[in-house]
Amino acid sequence: MRDRFDTARLLALGVPLALLGGALISQYVGHLYPCELCWYQRYPHIAALALAALAFVMPGRPARGVLVGLAAVAILLSGAIGVFHAGVEYHWWQGFTACTSTMSGPVTLDSIMSAPIVRCDVAQWRLLGISLAGFNALFSIGGAIAIFALMQRKRA
Repeated sequence: MRDRFDTARLLALGVPLALLGGALISQYVGHLYPCELCWYQRYPHIAALALAALAFVMPGRPARGVLVGLAAVAILLSGAIGVFHAGVEYHWWQGFTACTSTMSGPVTLDSIMSAPIVRCDVAQWRLLGISLAGFNALFSIGGAIAIFALMQRKRA
């Protein structure tokens, strides 16, 4: 039977893996190009993924616990950025970023002019009124809370 810490460690690996995978599929299959705030949400997940992976190879349970805790903090940070981004998309507050664009190949005037412009304050996709930033916020914050709850020691 799996103990609570092992479940927390699997969640710390699975949550950022699933959310980054979804972001990459949205980008490369769905052609939803990330804006600047989308990228900011990805960076903590990348860090969480590395920390959680290290928690599977690090000797000693205390060290593994620290790594899983840090991964949960990174996941929570991505969720907080997702809340901010969703607020920018819903025009609850103003963002601090400019429009961004994705380009590939050599930089020429034609490549600059034909690159898609992606605004942080416009959701490219929504399901039930929730944008991808909103889903990231929900799943990241929920996942981080679950990891923290699983890491709590049982009290007799």
